[in-house]
Amino acid sequence: MADYDKYYKTEDLFGEPYPELIDFFTKLESKVKLIDLGCGQGRDSISLARLGYNVTGIDNSKVGIDQMISISEHEGLKLTGLVGDIYAFDNYQDFDIVLLDSMLHFEKQDLKRETDLIDKIAQRINKNGLICVCIQDTGNKVRILKDTIDNSGIVFEILNDSSLIYKYENKESGHKSETKYCMYIVKKKS
Repeated sequence: MADYDKYYKTEDLFGEPYPELIDFFTKLESKVKLIDLGCGQGRDSISLARLGYNVTGIDNSKVGIDQMISISEHEGLKLTGLVGDIYAFDNYQDFDIVLLDSMLHFEKQDLKRETDLIDKIAQRINKNGLICVCIQDTGNKVRILKDTIDNSGIVFEILNDSSLIYKYENKESGHKSETKYCMYIVKKKS
C-alpha cells in the first residue's frame, strides 16, 4: 500500500472528478447516502456532497482526509471523513451507493483482497443499492471486475458501462498523460 500522505502534500493532486461521473450522479433523483472508498483528498466526495449527497469518505491518508474535511467545513457540506482501511470496513448496509474510483488494480498480490472486497460489498449493500467503480481499462481489469460481480450470486442491473479518458497533468513537472477508464455502475436487484 502506497503512503499517499507524502503525495497529498500537493493539494488537488489528481484534479477534478471525471465529468461523466458527476453527470451520472447529477441525473439521479434521490441524493442519498454514499460512501467513497479510498477517497484520497476528496475529489469525488466533495463534488458529490456539493450535489446534495450525504457522503462518507474513507482513506488511509490522514493528510488527504484533513484536506477534504477542511473544504467540507468551509463550505458546510454533508461530508464525513474517516482515516481507515477500506478493506476492514463492513457497514455497507448503511449506504445507498458505494464508490470505488481508481481503487482496484487487480495486480497479482492484491487480486484476492480486491475481489473479496467487491464480493463483500455485493453481499452487504441493500437491495437497490448502487456499486460504482471507475477502473483503468487496461489488461484484464474490467473483465475481472465484471466477472467478480457476475459470480457474486447476486442479481445486478447494469446502469452504466462506459469508457472515459482520464487526463492527468502535474503542473510542477509538466508531466501529462491520458488513460482509458471504464465507469461501471450496477444496481442490486436481489
